[in-house]
Amino acid sequence: MFDIARYDEARSVEEAVALLAANPKARLIAGGTDVLIHIREGKQPEAELVGIRHIPELARIEREADGTLSIGAAATFSRIVADPLISRHVPVLADAVETVGGPQIRRVATIGGNVCNGATSADSASTLFALDAVLQIQGPGGVRLTPIRDFYAGPGRVHLGQAEVLTAIRLAPESYEGYGGHYIKYAMRKAMDIATLGCSVNCKVTGGDRLADVRLAFGVAAPTPVRCLQAEEAVKGKVFSPDVVEAFGHAAAAEINPRTSWRASREFRLHLAKELSKEALVKAYAKAGGIIHGA
Repeated sequence: MFDIARYDEARSVEEAVALLAANPKARLIAGGTDVLIHIREGKQPEAELVGIRHIPELARIEREADGTLSIGAAATFSRIVADPLISRHVPVLADAVETVGGPQIRRVATIGGNVCNGATSADSASTLFALDAVLQIQGPGGVRLTPIRDFYAGPGRVHLGQAEVLTAIRLAPESYEGYGGHYIKYAMRKAMDIATLGCSVNCKVTGGDRLADVRLAFGVAAPTPVRCLQAEEAVKGKVFSPDVVEAFGHAAAAEINPRTSWRASREFRLHLAKELSKEALVKAYAKAGGIIHGA
């Protein structure tokens, strides 16, 4: 059923890097929810795997002295949903990953795997884009940090060397403190379905009703997850109002380039982008403490 030629279990990140460097055919496996499907479908014949599931540091979620949240790449979605630091500081991330698959998948699937598979539909990715996440990657040359917006190379492709390991996802305090966020996944079914479109908004409010900062990101709106910088600039600094929300939706739809697939047409995805971005902004604004006049 599974054509696995070799399996090595790494006990440290350094050992995982060394095993990958020594064997150009080797691939990482953590939860295995994507890798094992590929193997079963014959896409990775005679697979040679390096397991990283049992490296303790890769499962840690901690807040550092400077306020940076560090989420280990092997932290499962269930762990992220239940973690008090996530619930307190970035609940939007818990909401996003709770939409992944079913409970069984969330207990084993990892956030690092979700990012590294390069899928534009990855439910964690658009929210991490809207949180300005930075990826910590370790390889033979040491540790490097790269913004998540620079990590995706194309559909199913990321800038990760064969002997490199994503070790943590880092969120700087200035990217989440004082912000409210909201994620919306539109799918044909309510559960266990891939997103037709994913939309995440993160915003900060000053003076009760002014949008001091807004970040908007989509999944399945382009070949990779994407930030909508023009739509963000269109509303930053403005007093929240129905007109501002409407302008945000129009700007969002004008900025993306979705494709037609068997799940949805390009035109339907553009309609979704407009409507979901408006809804997500309203809800993120409220979560950030914004005042809705007349409400």
